[in-house]
Amino acid sequence: MVPELVEQVIEKERPDALLPTMGGQTVLNLAVALAESVVLEKYNVELIGAKLEAIKKAEDRDLFKQAMKKIGIKTPPSGIGTTLEECFEIANCIGESPLIIRPAFTLGAGRSGIAYNREEFESICKSGLAASVTSQVLVEKSLLGWKEYELEVIQDLADNVVIICSIENIDPMGSNAQFAVNPKDGEVMVIEMNPRVSRSSALASKATGFPIPKMAAKLSVGYILDQIPNDITKKTPASFEPLIDYVVTKIPRSAFEKFPGSQAILKTQMKSVGESMAIGRTFQESFQRALRSLECGYSGWDCAQIKELNWDWEELKYSLRIPNPDRIHAIYAAMKRGMKVDEVHELSFVDKWFLTQLKELVDVEQFLLSGTLSQLTKTEFYEVKKRGFSDKQIAFATKTTEKEVRSKRLSLGVKPAYKRVDTCAAEFEANTPYSYDYECEADTTDKKKVLILGGGPNRIGQGIEFNYCCCHTSFALQKAGYETIMMNSNPETVSTDYDTSDRLYFEPLTVEDVLNNIDLERPDGIIVKFGGQTPLKLALPIQGYLDEHKPMAASGSGYVRIWGTSPDSIDAAEDRERFNAILNELEIEQPKGGIAKSKADALAIVSGIGYPVVNAVEVDPERPVLIDRYLSDAIEIDVDSLSDSHGNVVIGGIMEHIEQAGIHSGDFACSLPTKTVPASCLDKIRLWTTKLARRLEVCGLMNCQYAITASGDVYLLEANPRASRTVPFVSKAIGHPLAKYAALVMSEMRSTGEVMGIDFELSVAFAKAQIAAGQKLPLSGSVFLSMNDLTKQHLAMLAKAFLDQGFRIVLKLHEGQPHAGDMIANGQIQLMVITSSGDVLDQDDGDQLRRMALAYKVLIITTVAGALASVDAIKSMKKSPIKMITLQDFFDVPKESHKNLQPVASSV
Repeated sequence: MVPELVEQVIEKERPDALLPTMGGQTVLNLAVALAESVVLEKYNVELIGAKLEAIKKAEDRDLFKQAMKKIGIKTPPSGIGTTLEECFEIANCIGESPLIIRPAFTLGAGRSGIAYNREEFESICKSGLAASVTSQVLVEKSLLGWKEYELEVIQDLADNVVIICSIENIDPMGSNAQFAVNPKDGEVMVIEMNPRVSRSSALASKATGFPIPKMAAKLSVGYILDQIPNDITKKTPASFEPLIDYVVTKIPRSAFEKFPGSQAILKTQMKSVGESMAIGRTFQESFQRALRSLECGYSGWDCAQIKELNWDWEELKYSLRIPNPDRIHAIYAAMKRGMKVDEVHELSFVDKWFLTQLKELVDVEQFLLSGTLSQLTKTEFYEVKKRGFSDKQIAFATKTTEKEVRSKRLSLGVKPAYKRVDTCAAEFEANTPYSYDYECEADTTDKKKVLILGGGPNRIGQGIEFNYCCCHTSFALQKAGYETIMMNSNPETVSTDYDTSDRLYFEPLTVEDVLNNIDLERPDGIIVKFGGQTPLKLALPIQGYLDEHKPMAASGSGYVRIWGTSPDSIDAAEDRERFNAILNELEIEQPKGGIAKSKADALAIVSGIGYPVVNAVEVDPERPVLIDRYLSDAIEIDVDSLSDSHGNVVIGGIMEHIEQAGIHSGDFACSLPTKTVPASCLDKIRLWTTKLARRLEVCGLMNCQYAITASGDVYLLEANPRASRTVPFVSKAIGHPLAKYAALVMSEMRSTGEVMGIDFELSVAFAKAQIAAGQKLPLSGSVFLSMNDLTKQHLAMLAKAFLDQGFRIVLKLHEGQPHAGDMIANGQIQLMVITSSGDVLDQDDGDQLRRMALAYKVLIITTVAGALASVDAIKSMKKSPIKMITLQDFFDVPKESHKNLQPVASSV
């Protein structure tokens, strides 16, 4: 994405226009460069969405300040510096610290900052001047402690303006038109504005249901707001400002722990790596849900033994004064230890409204701590839940388990419900399924459906690559005839777009919230393999719940179950002891090492194998870790493979790391295909990958990592029977959508193709299709009928239909001899109608019976609709023999010969 290369694309494609407002600051800067270098003029390309003058006026700090002054809007006392000397002159004129330095045309407020002293000021100014495209920085008075809020605005060419929503920051960090409000007197100043979609635009789109980028794209080509229909209501135009009857909370996720030595202090420069979003009827509910959606080990805001509770008062007060990612937990610790709202406000400048809301949560915790779980009434449970408390928090306060709380809650009839995001506060009916908790409007169906668990907030090691997999899974399964349900808490991803799936639940990815959704939707399948570690950690507890309660799928096609590789197989790959045993069984080599359950174990292993070693950061007795001998100067290999339930394994791609072994799989550069790996090593890698996939009974994707030493020895480092972060790369490199293939494999699609029958009558067309598929419909004999509980109501109707055609009926599998199996072997059953129950008995006896039928080529029909269609086809075949007609004849038939008849096609 540099001007000279983009010019090549423009020269080749000759576009009419360039839309620069959708790709963030990078694209905006690129558009300015292309316009100023007359590339756009040279190829007659129009800049749409934002003209050059508008971009410059917003991004050039001096022009923006002049524009605000012209229309009478206050900005903080400031000046524009293009040299370090000018910056110091401006600082002297302002005359007080701290000062904020904002470079022009930078990404994520890059190189901006707050300077509390001369040394910091000089450092930030030097960095900002170097980073700015125009070598320009704004030096302004800090409004630290003022309240900050943003507006998401859309404007069309006719100067119609819609305010999509306002966003208030809980932390007043003085840090998209952004405004600052003085909490003492209400004075308002504008900080900056961006003439493009921003990170906040994605949040606002998901929060309101108003697709800002989509609408902005239409406006850029000339549409007027009242010409664009609202995607959610389908009735109101986009000129209707969204109305919301709920509260949305977004909390950023940081990763300072990944960068030792860095200060966990938040200033004007963006430092978060991701964010979570939650919706609730109250601030308290949405805030607690957003906090547990971060997946940082918190079940909510309070009811936890957090580290801040053990800090001394000075350490706690420092954390309240200095903006940092954990300040919100310091507020809890301070309140828990008796600090008043006013004192917390004086230290943190967090608005008293927010602090009062948080203090009430501490009071609710005290109420829970004062009683027992058995004492909680239905009304009290509802009040606690309405404030966003999770089952886990209640369990902590009542000294019980999450399972016990869930059981008690359900026994009282306290269940979560869901309400639609409709952009109009329920003034109009909404057609788009986009839900959050409370007052149920979920509108579930009894169609075949699948629940896809997303990856939660972006973080280092887990990001948009898993969003890619979830999206492709949804698209593939929708095309295959399934209703798709997405559950995620990340507003930054396409997976949480309202039109990616049939229904979207903006929910924390916790055991409680997933089980709530399973109880509500009762999907045929649950996919946990495409969201990274987040849903994988939920696989075992979900499987435990399914095994214990055995919920039936709403479609009537058996029990709800996890699709793809079993949670036990996933656990076998994650559990070092089990995994080592499997590798020994398969004779797959791994580096020398051992399994440590304690510090003493670890030291003993290291003394035996020597340094350097590779190991986990923490040793957990419940989750032993493997300590490997580090293979110096080895080549590392990544392999993505795809397996089905029949043991077929396909290698999607083998990647060779460019760096030596030991670089994290999210950080390496690689080559596909490999360049320096001997064929013998590749053969071994393919063999071992296939053996391991079959031994783990992988159904779907698996990623394996290998190391090859200088002497040509191959070692398996790790295997993950799930989607990996390399799946999007491999898919695009080889031209095959692996995630889509995996989704179809996991849904156990068994057809490998289809045939078509065509005739003037559907019954005859169906008969032709069955014959073409190798399924011969019998015209006489005996029909075996076995119905599950959901379809027993159709038994009499089906029996009568076959009896009317002269068939005999065999109703059930008898104990002793002869039974249906004997009758199949003796040729006494010609057709079987079996609607599977999926229970243990069916998996044993039913499976044996179906296998016998296949062996003896007896036609099996597994749905009521298919059985009725077959009866009609048999009736037509008995009435008159099937006639072969060419396809052309159906479209060139004399009108007088087949009046009122239309060709009908049937596919199998």
